[in-house]
Amino acid sequence: MASTYDVIVVGGGIVGASAAYHLVRAGANTLLIDRRDAGRATDAGAGILAPEMSQSESDAWFQFGVEAVDYYPPLVEALQAENAGETSYARCGMLQVAVGEDEIPHFEEAQRVILARREQRGRPSPADLHPVSSHEARELFPALGDVQAAIYFRHAARVDGRQMSRALLRAAEARGLHVLDGSVDGFVQQGSRVTGVRLGDQQIEAGAAIIAGGAWSAAFGDQLGVRIAVEPQRGQIAHLGLAGEATGEWPIVGAFHGHYLVPWPDGRVAAGATRELGSGFEATTTAAGVREVLDEALRVAPGLAKAKLLEVRVGMRPYTRDRLPVLGEVPGIEGVLLATGHGPTGLQLGPLSGKVVAAMALGQAPEVDITAFSVARFG
Repeated sequence: MASTYDVIVVGGGIVGASAAYHLVRAGANTLLIDRRDAGRATDAGAGILAPEMSQSESDAWFQFGVEAVDYYPPLVEALQAENAGETSYARCGMLQVAVGEDEIPHFEEAQRVILARREQRGRPSPADLHPVSSHEARELFPALGDVQAAIYFRHAARVDGRQMSRALLRAAEARGLHVLDGSVDGFVQQGSRVTGVRLGDQQIEAGAAIIAGGAWSAAFGDQLGVRIAVEPQRGQIAHLGLAGEATGEWPIVGAFHGHYLVPWPDGRVAAGATRELGSGFEATTTAAGVREVLDEALRVAPGLAKAKLLEVRVGMRPYTRDRLPVLGEVPGIEGVLLATGHGPTGLQLGPLSGKVVAAMALGQAPEVDITAFSVARFG
């Protein structure tokens, strides 16, 4: 392992893996340091890729989300060309459904926003994003119960964060990425410039550093003199097994109590998720959390009642109160960039976020507008 690098990436989740991949692809001598924390959000996330179906997020999030999901196909194609292995990315479609009467007002407002954005942008086409009947919804997702209303987006996609991250890292290591298991205790600084990282008594020099530590990123704020207002939000996600069912052909389902169902080709349906603030970094399941997830899954899709409970995954989302990520420079400090705070949408935004900060670490301007994501907004 070298003692000096062009860039050091702190954190090996989807954002850090993407940053490392794009750095080495650009020819940068790069080190990724990963503590492999239990409860990393990348390893548990649902992987819904459908910003077009969002309704409450800001315009800044939406514009970045569309760019991020549009980047998936060329990125996956590049990884396939590099023999990086399975990425898991696939288009599967998505339904938003209202089941109970109490959900109708929320559904109608969401549908208004979704269709207004479609009209304003001129895409997706009405053939690809449109209301469907209760019968049509159940044909698409046979385990559904009766629904009051539904809207369908044909081009929604899904990705398994574990597989996508591994593919990015395999491709990056084939291009010369160095990976070190360890915990970064802080940064080496010369005045207002970061010149490396500290791991216990060891110092490793670098031209730039990227903080992609997920929910743990806020720990670096004090040394850098900045408030990184990211906190852990625990999410519990139940994975259900339906042997013999063609679940890979089913769409994602979102419902208006804030939960979702994500089918996978192996007879598995991920049902999530809790959104628990105040949990700290306790990456554990709870009786109340599992009950919440299963109750909601069966309320929306009673056909899942006989599914096996395969496992419950727990992820600590890096949550910000304004629901926007934290990307870019630290005011008053040179040589360090932030890439965190993606909350429940890290798998949607992560690959593009990594690409953007990688370019910035090499002295290039960001290719998309990230002004709204500056850490300076926290004061």
